[in-house]
Amino acid sequence: MAQTFVESKLKASKVTMFEKPACPYCVRAKGILQKYKFKEGHLEIVNISNLDIVASVQDYFLQKTGERTVPRIYIGEKCIGGCSDLVPLDSSGELEKMLQSIGALQ
Repeated sequence: MAQTFVESKLKASKVTMFEKPACPYCVRAKGILQKYKFKEGHLEIVNISNLDIVASVQDYFLQKTGERTVPRIYIGEKCIGGCSDLVPLDSSGELEKMLQSIGALQ
C-alpha cells in the first residue's frame, strides 16, 4: 500500500516532496522549492504525518532510496534526496536546470 501511495504521486514532469510540516528540514526544503515559478500542478508537497501508513511509507523510502527520513524529494521519478541534498543543488544553479529539463517551470 505504501509503495502504491508513493509511486502514484510521482510523474516525469513534476516535483514531489514528501514532508512532515513540523520538521525544520522540510520547512527549509519547501522554502527553497517555492522560490521557483512552477507550472500549475508541477510541484506537489505531500504531508505524510497524518497518514495511517506513515511508518510503512518511510520504510518504503528506506527500501527505495536508502534513507527513511523526510523530506524525500523527487524530481520527476528520481529521488534526489533530502534537504541537505537540495541546498547545494539550489546554490550551484543545478536545481533550476533539473527543473527546466523536466518542463516543470513556467
